[in-house]
Amino acid sequence: MTLSSRTLRPVDPGLLSQALEVAGRLATDATDVITATAGRGARPTTKESPFDWVTDTDRTLERHTRRVLAAEFPDIPVVGEEYGDDTGCGDAEYRWVVDPVDGTANYVAGIPWCSYSLALVDADGPVVGVVADPYRGQIYTAGRGRGARANGTLVQMPARTRTAGSIVCTELSGGNAWPGLSRFLEGAAAAHTGTRVLGSSALAVTQVALGHAVAAVLHGYREWDVAGALGVAVEAGAVVLDRRGSNATLPLDGVLVAAPDVADEVLTWWAACRD
Repeated sequence: MTLSSRTLRPVDPGLLSQALEVAGRLATDATDVITATAGRGARPTTKESPFDWVTDTDRTLERHTRRVLAAEFPDIPVVGEEYGDDTGCGDAEYRWVVDPVDGTANYVAGIPWCSYSLALVDADGPVVGVVADPYRGQIYTAGRGRGARANGTLVQMPARTRTAGSIVCTELSGGNAWPGLSRFLEGAAAAHTGTRVLGSSALAVTQVALGHAVAAVLHGYREWDVAGALGVAVEAGAVVLDRRGSNATLPLDGVLVAAPDVADEVLTWWAACRD
């Protein structure tokens, strides 16, 4: 059963409108910064591994995001990739979740595939989701019950009834192949479906919302990687399942995002990896 915003708790319309406006403005700011600096003097350093990049741009964008959100929404804490959780995030009714550059390795290398992601989240999942795709000049936004948009134009997933001839996206987990990835690739290939690993979880999920990919499977990720994109995908009509096949708005132990009529098929490929 496809998740619908109608099944989720309502949100104050004033808060929803303000959150969409501010998040869209921050996504525009991020687009300007990323396109101006990508591959040129990013001054990358690493975190836990040589492939776990962090740059001045990551830090600058997250600090800017936090400053704006603190001014506009002083009572809503922020969770961010670079600076962690604000005090009270665990008990707050709402929290902001930001990934300033998703796909930092691509950004450092000058490969045009990275994004900025921001979401307002409550206990039911994303309330507002925004993903900026700087290299394509696109900003994807969604508000609970208000649909998904690309640069202001309403987005609705096309009907997809088969995986053959389509694309499925996935991503590595912590820079490594996740257990069963090769088997998953074999299952997709046997169904005449192509698989792509492009380096941004947020954009992988967004491709499903846009109808470019029929599904995305993320075996492991952090909340900030996907919260914004899941908000867009749900409002565009995608189904979101956890690894057991249950409907979920923000599952944290792996997620399948798919066109509703093919979700079960893709889930069987993923499930076979755990047998």
